[in-house]
Amino acid sequence: MTEAQQPLTDAALQAAGDIWVVAGRLRRRLQALEGIEGPDPSSGAERELSPSQASVLRRLAKNGAASASDLAAAEGVRPQSMAKTVLALEEAGHVTRSQDPHDGRRQLVSLTERGRERRQGDRLARQAWLARALQENGTEEEVRAVITAMALLDKVAQA
Repeated sequence: MTEAQQPLTDAALQAAGDIWVVAGRLRRRLQALEGIEGPDPSSGAERELSPSQASVLRRLAKNGAASASDLAAAEGVRPQSMAKTVLALEEAGHVTRSQDPHDGRRQLVSLTERGRERRQGDRLARQAWLARALQENGTEEEVRAVITAMALLDKVAQA
């Protein structure tokens, strides 16, 4: 019997199911935190990003510049809705539009330095929330067990 054909243990099945459920809950919780901090350029006060604005910033940070129509397709929204999202992000100074060097009829949306900083700030805020939640809800031993489990999950993801 090869390694892939070995019967699955109850522990492995339970771990896989638990990871699936908890990862989904954690992803939703962290996404809910996204975009909650950041200055309003007109007043200096903190201003929330909508979920769609935060998603566009995340996508641009990950994939680089894109046209509004490409963003709309990737996000599963109408081009008109994406145009409003891009306009709001542009007015906030998070993105800029420029002519596509390969197709002069298209404009590319890209992150500004302010948009990159906002994206980085959102990531750090989510990481700080998670660190605080781990510390408040777990013992030092449990937190170290999470570190060990993450190393195993990383090996699984790279296999």
